[in-house]
Amino acid sequence: MAARVRLAEPVPGDRREFLELVDASADLHRPWTYPPADAASFRRLIERNRADNFYALLAKRTEDDAIVGLFEFSEVVRGSFQNAYLGYWVGGPFARQGYMREGMLLALRFAFGELKLHRVEANIQPANKPSLALAKRTGFRREGFSPRYLKIGGRWRDHERWAILSDNARLGHKGRRFTGR
Repeated sequence: MAARVRLAEPVPGDRREFLELVDASADLHRPWTYPPADAASFRRLIERNRADNFYALLAKRTEDDAIVGLFEFSEVVRGSFQNAYLGYWVGGPFARQGYMREGMLLALRFAFGELKLHRVEANIQPANKPSLALAKRTGFRREGFSPRYLKIGGRWRDHERWAILSDNARLGHKGRRFTGR
């Protein structure tokens, strides 16, 4: 079966489509995430993506290159840890269609292959059932609970800690599906 999704670094030409998708997805995203919602925030995302400890990857539908979601690897730590935190979101029009599952497998292949990480951690709010389900379906294991862990939308929110190790990853189909760096 042909891949329905590919990953690509965001570029300035993606700004309009990205911001329109964020706007169209506000009801789905709240209170879980607050992605860049204006031109200045999108520009900062691209600037931040130039650092060695942050990687933003758009999930794009292969049939028409439509942006369906975003994966962000942040706080990439090297040395004896080889770890990153993963944040992700899907655009409302593309939710529950399997795009993010496919994108997650590609994002993990990128993390464990190109970045050579050992561990990826996703911190998920307990009531965010779709995000928890995606983590479970793609091989993450629950490691714990952190009360008032991250400040999102102006409030400290509880999170479950989920992680996957490179040697436990089931990454599905083969092949390079990332365009960038």
